[in-house]
Amino acid sequence: MTMNREKLFLIAVLAILASSCGSSRKGSSRFDDSASPYVKEVTVREEKVRTIDQEDVVYGYYVIIGSFKVVENARNFRTSLTKESFAPVILENENGLFRVSVAAYNDEKAARNRIAQIRNNYEKYSDVWLLIRK
Repeated sequence: MTMNREKLFLIAVLAILASSCGSSRKGSSRFDDSASPYVKEVTVREEKVRTIDQEDVVYGYYVIIGSFKVVENARNFRTSLTKESFAPVILENENGLFRVSVAAYNDEKAARNRIAQIRNNYEKYSDVWLLIRK
């Protein structure tokens, strides 16, 4: 097989696997209306969260770039993200984990678009994921 045929075969296999797996609101999902033949799946979790260190403004969808067990680690990460021109907010879930969000929306498609932008522009944040507020 040539290299192009191998790539096409791999894309076809991935497409078949992705379409045969149903997704729920937990785990990974494909929500792709782009022209790209393969888009990395987005991890999606539903959680009850509240913002800390500021007024709790409620949004339905949060772009999560980091998770921590210790709030001070989340605060340190928030400081470093601010230096990279992000506007991070720390959320706490009902299990005491601290999620660092860099964007919040009431529209899922907008949140997913922001995830794609971050992945395209910041390779080190390629594991960014979507939190849906319960």
